[in-house]
Amino acid sequence: MTLPPDPPQRAAVPFAVPPAAGGAPEGAVPDRGAELMLAWQGGDEQAFHELVDVYSGQVYALLTRFLGRGHPGREDLVQEVFLRVVKARARYTATARFSTWLYTIVWRICINETERSRSRRHLSLDAGLDDEGGLELPDSAELDPAEGVARADVIREVRAAIAELPDSQRIAMVLARYHSLSFAEIADVVGSSEKAIKSMIHRARESLRARLQPLFEREAI
Repeated sequence: MTLPPDPPQRAAVPFAVPPAAGGAPEGAVPDRGAELMLAWQGGDEQAFHELVDVYSGQVYALLTRFLGRGHPGREDLVQEVFLRVVKARARYTATARFSTWLYTIVWRICINETERSRSRRHLSLDAGLDDEGGLELPDSAELDPAEGVARADVIREVRAAIAELPDSQRIAMVLARYHSLSFAEIADVVGSSEKAIKSMIHRARESLRARLQPLFEREAI
Protein backbone atom coordinates (compact mmCIF):
# COMPACT_ATOMS: atom_id res chain seq x y z
CA MET A 1 0.00 0.00 0.00
CA THR A 2 1.42 3.40 -0.97
CA LEU A 3 0.25 6.97 -0.73
CA PRO A 4 -1.71 7.89 -3.87
CA PRO A 5 -0.03 10.55 -6.01
CA ASP A 6 -1.36 14.09 -5.91
CA PRO A 7 -3.54 15.08 -8.86
CA PRO A 8 -1.57 16.80 -11.66
CA GLN A 9 -1.12 20.49 -10.98
CA ARG A 10 -3.10 22.58 -13.42
CA ALA A 11 -1.74 25.84 -14.68
CA ALA A 12 -3.39 28.96 -13.30
CA VAL A 13 -6.22 29.87 -15.66
CA PRO A 14 -7.16 33.53 -16.24
CA PHE A 15 -10.60 34.34 -14.90
CA ALA A 16 -13.17 36.58 -16.51
CA VAL A 17 -15.03 39.42 -14.82
CA PRO A 18 -17.81 41.58 -16.25
CA PRO A 19 -16.69 44.29 -18.70
CA ALA A 20 -17.45 47.03 -16.16
CA ALA A 21 -14.78 45.55 -13.91
CA GLY A 22 -12.08 45.66 -16.57
CA GLY A 23 -13.03 43.06 -19.14
CA ALA A 24 -11.85 39.52 -19.60
CA PRO A 25 -8.46 38.43 -20.90
CA GLU A 26 -8.45 36.27 -24.00
CA GLY A 27 -9.06 32.61 -23.17
CA ALA A 28 -10.30 33.43 -19.67
CA VAL A 29 -12.73 31.16 -17.85
CA PRO A 30 -15.84 32.97 -16.51
CA ASP A 31 -15.75 33.42 -12.74
CA ARG A 32 -19.36 33.20 -11.64
CA GLY A 33 -18.50 34.09 -8.06
CA ALA A 34 -16.81 37.33 -9.07
CA GLU A 35 -19.71 38.18 -11.36
CA LEU A 36 -22.20 37.65 -8.55
CA MET A 37 -20.14 39.58 -6.02
CA LEU A 38 -19.81 42.56 -8.34
CA ALA A 39 -23.52 42.42 -9.20
CA TRP A 40 -24.30 42.47 -5.49
CA GLN A 41 -21.99 45.45 -5.03
CA GLY A 42 -24.05 47.16 -7.72
CA GLY A 43 -27.27 46.68 -5.77
CA ASP A 44 -28.54 43.29 -6.96
CA GLU A 45 -29.51 41.73 -3.62
CA GLN A 46 -30.59 38.48 -5.28
CA ALA A 47 -26.99 37.99 -6.41
CA PHE A 48 -25.90 37.49 -2.80
CA HIS A 49 -28.50 34.76 -2.27
CA GLU A 50 -27.23 33.00 -5.40
CA LEU A 51 -23.66 33.41 -4.16
CA VAL A 52 -24.55 31.61 -0.93
CA ASP A 53 -26.36 28.88 -2.85
CA VAL A 54 -23.38 28.29 -5.14
CA TYR A 55 -20.58 28.41 -2.56
CA SER A 56 -21.96 27.38 0.83
CA GLY A 57 -21.45 23.67 0.06
CA GLN A 58 -17.81 24.25 -0.87
CA VAL A 59 -17.25 26.28 2.30
CA TYR A 60 -18.83 23.56 4.44
CA ALA A 61 -16.71 20.88 2.77
CA LEU A 62 -13.46 22.78 3.39
CA LEU A 63 -14.37 23.45 7.03
CA THR A 64 -15.22 19.78 7.49
CA ARG A 65 -12.05 18.51 5.87
CA PHE A 66 -9.86 20.81 7.92
CA LEU A 67 -11.62 20.79 11.31
CA GLY A 68 -13.12 17.30 11.20
CA ARG A 69 -16.61 15.85 11.02
CA GLY A 70 -16.76 15.77 14.82
CA HIS A 71 -16.16 19.50 15.17
CA PRO A 72 -19.32 21.15 16.49
CA GLY A 73 -20.95 24.16 14.92
CA ARG A 74 -19.65 23.88 11.38
CA GLU A 75 -22.96 25.21 10.05
CA ASP A 76 -22.49 28.27 12.26
CA LEU A 77 -19.00 28.72 10.84
CA VAL A 78 -20.43 28.71 7.30
CA GLN A 79 -22.67 31.58 8.41
CA GLU A 80 -19.63 33.34 9.89
CA VAL A 81 -17.82 33.04 6.56
CA PHE A 82 -20.66 34.71 4.69
CA LEU A 83 -21.06 37.34 7.42
CA ARG A 84 -17.46 38.31 6.67
CA VAL A 85 -18.32 38.37 2.96
CA VAL A 86 -21.11 40.82 3.80
CA LYS A 87 -18.70 43.01 5.75
CA ALA A 88 -16.27 42.97 2.80
CA ARG A 89 -18.92 43.88 0.24
CA ALA A 90 -17.88 47.49 -0.32
CA ARG A 91 -14.15 46.84 -0.54
CA TYR A 92 -14.19 43.66 -2.65
CA THR A 93 -12.22 43.82 -5.90
CA ALA A 94 -11.99 40.99 -8.43
CA THR A 95 -8.21 40.69 -8.42
CA ALA A 96 -8.25 36.89 -7.96
CA ARG A 97 -10.65 34.06 -8.60
CA PHE A 98 -13.59 34.44 -6.19
CA SER A 99 -13.18 30.98 -4.69
CA THR A 100 -9.55 31.78 -3.81
CA TRP A 101 -10.64 34.99 -2.06
CA LEU A 102 -13.42 33.10 -0.27
CA TYR A 103 -11.11 30.28 0.87
CA THR A 104 -8.84 32.92 2.39
CA ILE A 105 -11.71 33.86 4.69
CA VAL A 106 -12.37 30.19 5.46
CA TRP A 107 -8.68 29.65 6.26
CA ARG A 108 -8.64 32.52 8.76
CA ILE A 109 -11.74 31.15 10.46
CA CYS A 110 -10.17 27.68 10.56
CA ILE A 111 -7.09 29.08 12.28
CA ASN A 112 -9.19 30.97 14.83
CA GLU A 113 -11.31 27.91 15.50
CA THR A 114 -8.27 25.65 15.81
CA GLU A 115 -6.66 27.96 18.36
CA ARG A 116 -9.87 27.98 20.41
CA SER A 117 -10.28 24.23 20.37
CA ARG A 118 -6.68 22.98 20.49
CA SER A 119 -6.54 22.99 24.27
CA ARG A 120 -9.74 21.03 24.80
CA ARG A 121 -9.62 18.33 22.18
CA HIS A 122 -7.39 16.40 19.82
CA LEU A 123 -7.85 17.53 16.24
CA SER A 124 -9.35 14.91 13.99
CA LEU A 125 -9.91 14.64 10.28
CA ASP A 126 -12.94 12.41 10.53
CA ALA A 127 -13.85 14.78 7.76
CA GLY A 128 -16.52 12.91 5.91
CA LEU A 129 -14.32 12.77 2.83
CA ASP A 130 -16.62 10.03 1.65
CA ASP A 131 -19.45 12.58 1.50
CA GLU A 132 -17.46 15.55 0.20
CA GLY A 133 -15.46 14.02 -2.61
CA GLY A 134 -12.41 12.47 -1.01
CA LEU A 135 -11.72 8.99 0.32
CA GLU A 136 -14.70 6.69 0.00
CA LEU A 137 -15.57 3.71 2.10
CA PRO A 138 -16.33 0.72 -0.11
CA ASP A 139 -19.94 -0.34 -0.35
CA SER A 140 -20.75 -3.07 2.17
CA ALA A 141 -21.97 -5.29 -0.64
CA GLU A 142 -18.52 -5.23 -2.22
CA LEU A 143 -16.56 -6.37 0.84
CA ASP A 144 -16.97 -9.09 3.38
CA PRO A 145 -17.40 -7.76 6.96
CA ALA A 146 -13.79 -8.42 7.99
CA GLU A 147 -12.41 -6.62 4.96
CA GLY A 148 -14.81 -3.72 5.47
CA VAL A 149 -13.68 -3.25 9.07
CA ALA A 150 -10.03 -3.39 8.04
CA ARG A 151 -10.59 -0.80 5.31
CA ALA A 152 -12.38 1.52 7.74
CA ASP A 153 -9.45 1.19 10.15
CA VAL A 154 -7.02 2.18 7.39
CA ILE A 155 -9.05 5.28 6.51
CA ARG A 156 -9.27 6.30 10.17
CA GLU A 157 -5.50 6.00 10.54
CA VAL A 158 -4.90 8.04 7.39
CA ARG A 159 -7.27 10.77 8.58
CA ALA A 160 -5.63 10.81 12.01
CA ALA A 161 -2.21 11.16 10.38
CA ILE A 162 -3.40 14.07 8.26
CA ALA A 163 -4.90 15.69 11.36
CA GLU A 164 -1.47 15.67 13.00
CA LEU A 165 0.09 17.74 10.22
CA PRO A 166 0.87 21.40 10.96
CA ASP A 167 -2.07 23.63 10.05
CA SER A 168 -0.42 25.16 6.98
CA GLN A 169 0.59 21.76 5.58
CA ARG A 170 -2.88 20.34 6.21
CA ILE A 171 -4.73 23.18 4.47
CA ALA A 172 -2.29 23.03 1.54
CA MET A 173 -2.88 19.28 1.14
CA VAL A 174 -6.66 19.66 1.38
CA LEU A 175 -6.85 22.55 -1.08
CA ALA A 176 -4.60 20.82 -3.59
CA ARG A 177 -6.15 17.36 -3.42
CA TYR A 178 -9.84 17.99 -2.77
CA HIS A 179 -10.46 21.54 -4.04
CA SER A 180 -8.13 21.44 -7.08
CA LEU A 181 -6.34 24.71 -6.35
CA SER A 182 -3.01 25.39 -8.02
CA PHE A 183 0.10 26.04 -5.91
CA ALA A 184 -0.18 29.73 -6.77
CA GLU A 185 -3.80 29.87 -5.61
CA ILE A 186 -3.00 28.04 -2.36
CA ALA A 187 -0.19 30.54 -1.79
CA ASP A 188 -2.74 33.35 -2.10
CA VAL A 189 -5.06 31.64 0.39
CA VAL A 190 -2.47 31.12 3.12
CA GLY A 191 -0.41 34.25 2.41
CA SER A 192 2.73 32.46 1.30
CA SER A 193 4.76 31.90 -1.86
CA GLU A 194 4.26 29.24 -4.52
CA LYS A 195 7.71 27.83 -3.73
CA ALA A 196 6.81 27.58 -0.04
CA ILE A 197 3.55 25.77 -0.86
CA LYS A 198 5.39 23.19 -2.95
CA SER A 199 7.73 22.64 -0.01
CA MET A 200 4.80 22.36 2.45
CA ILE A 201 3.09 19.69 0.38
CA HIS A 202 6.34 17.78 -0.08
CA ARG A 203 7.01 17.84 3.68
CA ALA A 204 3.42 16.83 4.39
CA ARG A 205 3.68 13.81 2.10
CA GLU A 206 7.00 12.80 3.66
CA SER A 207 5.49 13.08 7.14
CA LEU A 208 2.48 11.00 6.13
CA ARG A 209 4.71 8.38 4.53
CA ALA A 210 6.80 8.04 7.72
CA ARG A 211 3.74 8.09 9.99
CA LEU A 212 1.86 5.49 7.96
CA GLN A 213 4.75 3.19 7.04
CA PRO A 214 3.87 0.62 9.75
CA LEU A 215 0.31 0.57 8.41
CA PHE A 216 1.53 0.01 4.86
CA GLU A 217 3.74 -2.83 6.02
CA ARG A 218 0.83 -4.50 7.82
CA GLU A 219 -1.33 -4.13 4.72
CA ALA A 220 1.35 -5.83 2.63
CA ILE A 221 1.43 -8.93 4.84
